[in-house]
Amino acid sequence: MRKGISLIEVILAIGIVVMLFGGIYTAYIGILDAIQNSELRNAAAGVLNRKVEIIRNLPYASVGVVGGIPSGVLPAQENTTSTMGTAFTVKTVVRNIDDPFDGVLGGAPNDTSPADYKLVELEVSCPTCIHFIPLVLTTTASPKNLEGPTSGGSLFINVFNAGGQPVQDATVHITNASVTPAIDLTDTTNANGVLQLVGVPTSTQGYRLEASKQGYSSERTYPIGGQGNPNPVKPDANVAAQTITEISFSIDTVSTMHIAARNNVCVPIGGQAVSVKGAKLIGTSPNVLKFSTSSALDASGNKTYGNLEWDTYTVSVSTSSYALAGIFPLQPVTLNPASAIDAFFTLASSSVRSLMVAVKDAAAGSGITGAAVQLSAAGGYSKTLTTGRSVLTHTDWSGGAYLDQSGMDAESTSGILTMAGPPYSTSTTAWLVSETFDIGGASSTFYTVSWSPASTPGGTSMKFQLASNNDNATWNYVGPDGTGGSYYTTSGAQISGGHSGNRYLRYKVFMSTTDAGATPSLDDIEIEFNGPCVPPAHAFFANLGAGTYTLTVDAVGYLQATSSVVIGGGWQEKSVSLTH
Repeated sequence: MRKGISLIEVILAIGIVVMLFGGIYTAYIGILDAIQNSELRNAAAGVLNRKVEIIRNLPYASVGVVGGIPSGVLPAQENTTSTMGTAFTVKTVVRNIDDPFDGVLGGAPNDTSPADYKLVELEVSCPTCIHFIPLVLTTTASPKNLEGPTSGGSLFINVFNAGGQPVQDATVHITNASVTPAIDLTDTTNANGVLQLVGVPTSTQGYRLEASKQGYSSERTYPIGGQGNPNPVKPDANVAAQTITEISFSIDTVSTMHIAARNNVCVPIGGQAVSVKGAKLIGTSPNVLKFSTSSALDASGNKTYGNLEWDTYTVSVSTSSYALAGIFPLQPVTLNPASAIDAFFTLASSSVRSLMVAVKDAAAGSGITGAAVQLSAAGGYSKTLTTGRSVLTHTDWSGGAYLDQSGMDAESTSGILTMAGPPYSTSTTAWLVSETFDIGGASSTFYTVSWSPASTPGGTSMKFQLASNNDNATWNYVGPDGTGGSYYTTSGAQISGGHSGNRYLRYKVFMSTTDAGATPSLDDIEIEFNGPCVPPAHAFFANLGAGTYTLTVDAVGYLQATSSVVIGGGWQEKSVSLTH
C-alpha cells in the first residue's frame, strides 16, 4: 500500500514555514530599524551640540534670530549635514525672558529692564527619515554682566476663540520693515493662548500682526491710511520703550455654507448671481466688511462656500429672469464655528410687478409659518396667501399640455378648457387627466384645490378628483373621502383622501351637461401645498398692478399687523414683524 502527503498537508506546511520566516524577517527588520534610528538620534544630538557650541561663542547681543525678536545672526531654519552624511533641518527660536526674580514690566516692583536673559530652543528634524522623532533642546543665554537699561518695549499677543477660550499653538506672524534690522517673525501661542515678546524695538504703528491656525479663521492688523481701508478697526501696533503693548485676536474653526436656488417644486435654477456678506468690520468711515464676495451658481443651482469665519451673513440673489419668492433661513443667517448651514432661494417666474412678504416674530426674529397675508387694493383686488404654502397652477392645456382626455376641447380658445362642441354631448361625461406635478420630495402637505370660474352655467357640471403617489406609477383618482365615488365640487375645498406625504400628483377634471348648447369651462386650477422647496415664512404675490395696496397679516397668537405697500415696477420685498 502506497502512502503520500495530501494537498492540505502541503498547504499547511507551507503556511507554517511562511509564518515562521515572516516572523523572523519582521524581527530582523525591526532590529535594523531600531539600530538605524539610534544612529540617527546620535547624529541629531551631535548636530544639536555643534549648534549649542556656536551659540555659546556668540556675543550676547548676537544671540537672536534673523528678522526675529530679539534680532540676531541665527537663521530661523537651516539645513545641515551630520558627520555620517544625513541631512537634518534645524529650527531656532530665541526669546527674551522677563524673570520675575527682579520684578516684571508693569508689575510691583516694576522691571524697567525686562529683558533679563534669552531662552533658546533648538529643534532638529530629519525630513527624509522614516519614524524619526524630532529632538528638542532648550538652553539659556545670559549677559556676562548685569542687565543694562533697555530702550525696547514688550508686545503681548492674546489669541482666543469665539467663546473667549485661549487658542493654543496659534501661529502669530509679526513683520515690521520700519526698524533696523527689519523684523519678520513667526511664532506660536502658549497653553494660555498668549505670545509674550520682550525687548521689542520701538515703533509707531509699524508692527503688522496676524493670528491664524490650521482649520481656523484668521485675524490681522491693517495700516492706517491704507488703500481701501483708511480707518482700520485694528490698526498696526505701536511699541513704546518700557511699556507693554497688548493686542488680542479672535479666531475659531471655520464653517461651510451651501447655497441652492430652486423653484417651488425643487427644479434647480442655475447661473444666477449670488452675494454673501458678513457683518464683521475691519474698517469704519467708510465701513469695510471683513468678508464680502459675489459669484454665480453652477448649472445645478448650487454654490458652496468653505472656510467661512463665524459671523452673521446676508445672502442675496441677483436675477433678471426670476423673482425671489422666498429664502430659508430668514436673513441674516448666523453661522457658528465648526458648523454647516444650508440656505436656499425659492425663485418664481418673473412678472412685471411682484411682492415677497416675509413674516417674522418681533421678539425672536424667527419666521412664522401659517400666517394669513392679505393684499388688497381699491378696485376690488384682494388675495390672501398663507406663509409656508405655495400653489401648483395650470392655466393652459393647448398643444397637448395634458396626459389624456376624452370629449374635451383644449385648442379652440387658448387657456380655456371646455367640452368638445357645440353641440355638446348630453349623454357622456367628458374628462381630462393633467400632466404630473412633481413637488420635489415626499415631505408634502396638500391643503386646498381651487379653480376659476368657480361656478358653471345652468344645466352643466364640473368636478375633480386627485391621484398621488411616491412611485410615479400608481394612479388612483379619488375624491375627498378617499374613494373613486366622490368628487371635489366646490372651489377652495380642503384636500383630503391621503395625498399628503406623496411627491407626485395629478388631477382629473370631469365635465357634463344636459344642454347641448352649454358647456362648463375651466380657466385655471390651483392646488395649494407645502413641499421641501417652499419657504416657511414667505408669501409671494405675482402679476400685480401698479398702485397702493393694503397689507394685512394675521397669525394665531399674534396681534394683527396692517401696513401700506406701494407697488411700482419689478420685484419688491416687505418684512412684517408680529407681536405676541
